[in-house]
Amino acid sequence: MIVPDTKDWTWVLEKPCAECGYDAASIAFEQVPDRARAAAARIASALDRDDVRVRPDARTWSVLEYAAHVRDVCRIFVTRLALMQDGGGTATPRFENWDQDATAVADRYGEQDPAVVARELSLAADQVAADFAAVPTDRLDWRGARSDGSLFTVSSLARYFLHDLEHHVHDVRG
Repeated sequence: MIVPDTKDWTWVLEKPCAECGYDAASIAFEQVPDRARAAAARIASALDRDDVRVRPDARTWSVLEYAAHVRDVCRIFVTRLALMQDGGGTATPRFENWDQDATAVADRYGEQDPAVVARELSLAADQVAADFAAVPTDRLDWRGARSDGSLFTVSSLARYFLHDLEHHVHDVRG
């Protein structure tokens, strides 16, 4: 399976995404939960298409593959946010590396059941949205770090996460 480019997307916190138009600077932390749920719902609704398993070209994932990826992104960010919260604001926890391309291959995203993925995506999006919504405002500056050293606050992590979902709405034309 050929997978999409996995370049570092942290730049999206500093300037709008030229591909999808997402502008992290215009997103308030409080908007993230509702926007995440809405993006996940749009991707899940695309799973009803007849061509859900069809790749538009050799380098582009199918709608099903994108949906499975977004489900797993939601799950990963539940874990990352919890690590930041568990750190108590005095530590900078380091997030375990997640190779999304290896996961897509190992978990056979393109062979999963679209109805199951839709349910799991909805549950995962609801969970991460609820977790972000529950963060007290005095914790928005608590920090965490990716395995590559990229630093995030709770607030920047939320906006970075939301780009992933909204970008994939653009990818699936949801």
